[in-house]
Amino acid sequence: MPDVQLSGDLRDAAGGAASIHIEAATIRELLRKLVERYPDMQARVEEGVAVSINGQIYRDDRAEPIPEGAEVFLLPRIAGG
Repeated sequence: MPDVQLSGDLRDAAGGAASIHIEAATIRELLRKLVERYPDMQARVEEGVAVSINGQIYRDDRAEPIPEGAEVFLLPRIAGG
């Protein structure tokens, strides 16, 4: 898996990193490993994050597989109304 790109306050929770390398087969595994490595990320994940895999945004489907070589971005959720 390539590096996971972080945006917004997710970077702050990861010690300022713009991207990180995490091996994960699904979004659920990615988020679990992210929180294990960066405990400050727990609150961000609980608030809600969206995961972009090859340009497709997934908000709630944590079982979505992450293909080998995918372009992955983590985005903080933006409240709308």
